[in-house]
Amino acid sequence: MEVNWPERFYCRSFVRKIAQWREVGYFRATHPIPAGARVLEIGCGDGGGAGIFARLFQPGLYHGLDVDPAMIQVAARRPKEGPLAKSLFLLGDAERLPYADGAFDAVVNFGIVHHLPDWRKGVAELARVLRVGGAFYFEEIYPPLYANPLFRVMLAHPRKDRFHGPEFRAALAGEGLTLLPGFHESRLFILGVARKTARP
Repeated sequence: MEVNWPERFYCRSFVRKIAQWREVGYFRATHPIPAGARVLEIGCGDGGGAGIFARLFQPGLYHGLDVDPAMIQVAARRPKEGPLAKSLFLLGDAERLPYADGAFDAVVNFGIVHHLPDWRKGVAELARVLRVGGAFYFEEIYPPLYANPLFRVMLAHPRKDRFHGPEFRAALAGEGLTLLPGFHESRLFILGVARKTARP
């Protein structure tokens, strides 16, 4: 589902970009991928995270996908040069990814899975398009952060079948995604890298 205006404002803010720089630095230190890799970002928003990820990882191909036409228009205006020389930003649904099985070496998620009405299907889809040996780089937040009494009113999120840590980690494992050591988790969020080590 599309984010509403307060979350869209935050996603485009300088504060969010600082957080993404730190997260991508952690991703790279935890599990680098070869230069020239094929990367998909689900929920790419305005493409800010794409620019950061591409600068540190130097992928050969970067696709960003989002359900919000306005955000895709902003992302598509980013200069096609340097790390994003081979990038494409397109309208699409993370629950129905328009790619073949094993199409990507890496999938990136900056807090999008919890926005999906059928989040399990989203996890299954990102695992499907990730090749065996590929990496899933993710930041996710849990209901105590986005569904507390204040943010429940301010932010637009699905209300049913939400996940906490055990459910999210179990869904990853069920799709053949193995969490690498060093992930960070609290009752509010998880930041980690999972490697596709087996076919479910």
